[in-house]
Amino acid sequence: MTSRGAAPKSIDLVSKRRRSGAEESALKLFVVLSRARNAVARHAENDVARHGLTLAEFAIVEALYHGGSMLLGEVQRKILVSSGGVTYLVDRLEEKKLVERRECPGDRRARYAALTPAGEAFVGRVFPEHSRSIARAMGGLTKKEQGEAIALLRRLGTKAEEQLSESEDR
Repeated sequence: MTSRGAAPKSIDLVSKRRRSGAEESALKLFVVLSRARNAVARHAENDVARHGLTLAEFAIVEALYHGGSMLLGEVQRKILVSSGGVTYLVDRLEEKKLVERRECPGDRRARYAALTPAGEAFVGRVFPEHSRSIARAMGGLTKKEQGEAIALLRRLGTKAEEQLSESEDR
């Protein structure tokens, strides 16, 4: 019989299940990485919201500003949204007169997204400030530490992708 307020033995066994040191470390890294990503993303979201855009909308105009006109499929892969998502976002940016669709001469089914002159001016004006906002958010790490973090996170992402591909091939 358990004393008042004590958990039944079966719950104790589950809650106290032993994890390997690698599991504990991986779980802790996942939580810390997620919290850091969310905190930095809030900086970016707040910055672009001042200009009436969502982070995904800003990602599109920024990609077009730095990469030039792109097929909608390229935009989709670049900013990691679904095909329906990119269509919706480009529609919204067209309404704001920042982006326009252009026909693809080689494929009647394909469309390019391109910045309008107003979109070029907008990104040219707000991107430097946005860049400084992101730099402030990342200011908890030195330039050297940021380089190390880039290398480590790139390696982590590459390995995680490889594992996904291997499990999908089975």
